[in-house]
Amino acid sequence: METDADPVALAKAFEGLRFPGPRIADAALDAEGRHWYFRCRDKNEPYCPSYRLLRFTQDEKTQRFMDPAGVYPALRHLRSRLRGKPNTAPGENWWEGLAGTADSYQAAMDAGLILARYTKGPPPIPEIAESLRELPRGIPPGPEEQRMLLLCLLVSERPDLGFELLKLCGFIGEFWQEIAVLGDVDHSKECHPEGNVWNHTMETFRHRKTRDLRLSLGLLLHDSGKPLARSSGNRRFDGHAELGAAQARRFLKRLGFDEPFIEDVGFLVRNHMLPAALPRLAITRIREVVESPLFPTLLELYRCDEASSFKSLEGYYASSGAYRAYIRRNPAGAGKIPFHKK
Repeated sequence: METDADPVALAKAFEGLRFPGPRIADAALDAEGRHWYFRCRDKNEPYCPSYRLLRFTQDEKTQRFMDPAGVYPALRHLRSRLRGKPNTAPGENWWEGLAGTADSYQAAMDAGLILARYTKGPPPIPEIAESLRELPRGIPPGPEEQRMLLLCLLVSERPDLGFELLKLCGFIGEFWQEIAVLGDVDHSKECHPEGNVWNHTMETFRHRKTRDLRLSLGLLLHDSGKPLARSSGNRRFDGHAELGAAQARRFLKRLGFDEPFIEDVGFLVRNHMLPAALPRLAITRIREVVESPLFPTLLELYRCDEASSFKSLEGYYASSGAYRAYIRRNPAGAGKIPFHKK
């Protein structure tokens, strides 16, 4: 939100105001389960100041957006390419405009968001990454900025494209090592023809039916324990679900996520192998998991996990049938355990 008020005036209006806020804002407020960010405009500043790429302003009275950076033509061009129109609109190499960005980290984050939000591929990711690597290094983003970037990527249509760019230009290796190492772990081609753990994880996003945040983070982190796991008998990644839950906790806690939300994502990561065995299990033994309100999300994670490896979904349908049968027999138990229950 942009305002003429300074942080002192905002502090009088809002209890619990944080200032200075993160580097992208002058002040911040956490209220009603949301995070609000304020940009305090200098009264001597022109009404349309110089904006960074992807920073738009909406007039509260007219509900119209202003585009001081002139990025709309580039976005329209990206959309026209998706609809198969002639490739003649301006902004074809939109990433060249990032060369004027003083902060190389911010340029990488902006480019990743553009790919995740506005394209369906295949964009020239290596070419974009190369242009970003040529920019001078800027101020590293703090945990709050990283969390905002992660959330915006995950609720986009194609988060995999944004993640691919950030990985190639070195951003993920520098800040999100927990997921960067997924590319170092190979899969057997028989079970995972899509490739290594990183490729498998990125492919799961292509099969989402919803951009639910818990589901999306569960997909991103569900195999994060594989780089830490060891082989045991015929189990190559023994205990990777439990290791992944601990890894997910460390990652999300460092980025400042709330504890109940971390518990919810940990539930999905820790139990992501369970739905496959549901038709063979005595459900009374795992009643606490099955009766969680998160169990339908867990089933959806299982579906995306299976579909990303080009497998038949018969196992998913069998598990869904077993779950529905249990709920019909035990309607009072469905969803009675809080989301953040371990």
